[in-house]
Amino acid sequence: QVQLVESGGGLVQPGGSLRLSCIASGTIFSINTMGWYRQRPGKQREFLATITSDGSTKYADSAKGQFTISRDNAKNTEYLEMKSLKPEDTAVYYCKAEAILRPGGPQYQYWGQGTQVTVSS
Repeated sequence: QVQLVESGGGLVQPGGSLRLSCIASGTIFSINTMGWYRQRPGKQREFLATITSDGSTKYADSAKGQFTISRDNAKNTEYLEMKSLKPEDTAVYYCKAEAILRPGGPQYQYWGQGTQVTVSS
């Protein structure tokens, strides 16, 4: 089984920055794509960014220029750097990983439990 644990959320003032982390643990052979999503109050979960094992990234239009995704493959960890935060960025932020548990095995999708980010003065 694979577990994803996010950290780094909290209360930040408008214009501030935060760095979220997500660590994957368990019996993992490899992790392909990792990603970040968020769910704002009263809204559906939305895609923010993904990063492949070779570092290729994709961003939602809403995240471009404000959020930066990165990962450390050796640590099975991904990050989300967030800057110029606004109250509308208030949300629960979730990480996702597509992992293979054994050589030649299927790929499974896992989600973290989420970390709250609140942008308020």
